[in-house]
Amino acid sequence: MEKKENHASEKTPFQLSYSALAGLLACYYTIVVNIPIYFEFYKILSELSNVHVIFVLAIPVFIFLILNILFNILCWPYFAKPFFIFLLISSSLVSYAMLFYGINVDYGMIENTFETDINEAATYLSLQSLAWVGITGIIPSILLALAPMKPSVGILKKFMVITLSVLILGIVLFFTYKDFSSVGRNNSHLREMVIPTHYTYSTYKYINETYFTSPIQYKKIGLDAKKITNTVDEKPTLLFFILGETARSQNYALNGYAKNTNPYTEKQSVISFQNVNSCGTATAVSVPCMFSQEGRDTYNKKQTNNQDNVLDILNRAGISLLWKENDGGDKNVAKGITKIEIDHAKNNRHCNGSTCFDMALLEGVEGDVSKLTGQDKMLIMHIMGSHGPTYYLRYPKEQQHFLLDCQRSDIENCSTEQIINTYDNTIVYTDYVISQAIDKLKKMSKEYNTALFYISDHGESLGENGLFLHGVPYAFAPATQTTVPLITWMSEGFKKSKHIDESCLKNEAKENIFSHDYVFSSLLGIMDVKTKAYNKDLDIFQRCRH
Repeated sequence: MEKKENHASEKTPFQLSYSALAGLLACYYTIVVNIPIYFEFYKILSELSNVHVIFVLAIPVFIFLILNILFNILCWPYFAKPFFIFLLISSSLVSYAMLFYGINVDYGMIENTFETDINEAATYLSLQSLAWVGITGIIPSILLALAPMKPSVGILKKFMVITLSVLILGIVLFFTYKDFSSVGRNNSHLREMVIPTHYTYSTYKYINETYFTSPIQYKKIGLDAKKITNTVDEKPTLLFFILGETARSQNYALNGYAKNTNPYTEKQSVISFQNVNSCGTATAVSVPCMFSQEGRDTYNKKQTNNQDNVLDILNRAGISLLWKENDGGDKNVAKGITKIEIDHAKNNRHCNGSTCFDMALLEGVEGDVSKLTGQDKMLIMHIMGSHGPTYYLRYPKEQQHFLLDCQRSDIENCSTEQIINTYDNTIVYTDYVISQAIDKLKKMSKEYNTALFYISDHGESLGENGLFLHGVPYAFAPATQTTVPLITWMSEGFKKSKHIDESCLKNEAKENIFSHDYVFSSLLGIMDVKTKAYNKDLDIFQRCRH
């Protein structure tokens, strides 16, 4: 009798049902992880004259119900814990990026993330970001891993929870649909801010298209390409193409910026194009796009990666090409030409063992040119430029022209003035590198007709309207992320051999609007390569060649 009483008094150990787990996760995501979307709603609703209280209260309820339905569908034995642990940690990273940098993690940002190397990714780490991920991602993941679960799924209970959530969602929408519809239609980016729905969909889409979609047949273009013989000057052409990183036109003194960020090139008789738009707001889009024939309106990553770009056509026409890399890779555009990657592990005056200043690209450049076979030559240098958030690592101490600067990666904890000063220092250092490249071209002008072409891949936000860095979807991106500098320099021999009217080109640079779409045909034109792929309307030099 006593044994039975002891057995009856034993308590059943606490175990969590899978429906309860889904509800707790949905609640956590609604209250903590999705904090960024509430700030955005506040900004939007504060500008409206008449906002219903019931709509404001319905916003977190709506998010909870949607997530509760989705999480219940996904909560199953053996799958739920590893899946949601991964989701919690990745969601905390996304939440941090959205909250502190104003970044929406869409398909383009996922693409950029997957194509970012380890060294570049490490620049985004800071004590604050690690603390955020630890508190909002890792600690909840540990609690989830230790949570005791009921062995049975409780399918009927799960079905009832989902059904009840759908019914309540229907009631909420019945009373607030007009408000949700109006705000949602006028602010379509809100759907991209719900964590984890949009970024997980974008990740799935990227992985599926990149690794599981059947490859399309490679398309060769410009098969008719041939070099036009130069009858004016016997000297061959040498072009330095400097591909910039994260430089925005608004911070160029050559384009009217109040601070002198171009103290070096202003003495080099360069031509600065005032209005140039990028193809994308991230390197992974802009770089392959600018070298392709497609242009921004018709750019398709898969198609672009499976057809020739302008470098392939120049190579086919007999131009000798070399790509020198100091950034995050060539994004598959230099697949058919010789490449040299700067070794960041070196310790010398330009490298510290983990990163290199862009002057490292000019080390031994004369030897690089001499090794290129063929008559006309083009050397492409992909610089680190103004890559953030560790702007302070992009220039040596002697290039600290503007103080105080921000000597940390969590730039949101620096003042706006410090952030801008640091960024402007990167622009000055890039200006120095360009000027040094011009000086080297001047020395080689006895042997070649030399020229330099510099253009950045995209711009940057420096805290304007709460936005930092780049990667905002193009339709919503501010001009600071889509307007880039374009600079050209030409030796006298180059201008003469190409029949270029410099005053005409200066006027074009000042008055007209250009974009990355012009790179493809401008390079073909200026290197005197004839092909049906060339479009004279997209050649920045064409109108000024007589």
